[in-house]
Amino acid sequence: MSSSAAARRGAALAFVALIGLVACAGAPVQEMSDARQAIAAARSAGAAERAPEQFKLATSLLAQAEAALEKHDYKAARRQAQQARTKAMQALRASSSERRQADDG
Repeated sequence: MSSSAAARRGAALAFVALIGLVACAGAPVQEMSDARQAIAAARSAGAAERAPEQFKLATSLLAQAEAALEKHDYKAARRQAQQARTKAMQALRASSSERRQADDG
């Protein structure tokens, strides 16, 4: 491989790495949206009443993510939004399970 081809390849790899870093460093728009949608779905399924601990934790984590977002702490905001989504989905599953049990009983 010629030195100019090696240089072009190195520049291309550096560019790809830079794009990856920029994507990770940006505001976690998708993660925040996912968390909000999961909480809305859990709320609609009655999770606030049927799985209150998990639902409350999900909403608390989302509030923390929003606060971190305002401070431009995108890493913390992303992590907390992902955790909020996970807890909201757990609350949704618990709520759905409880609803099925009530319907069967």
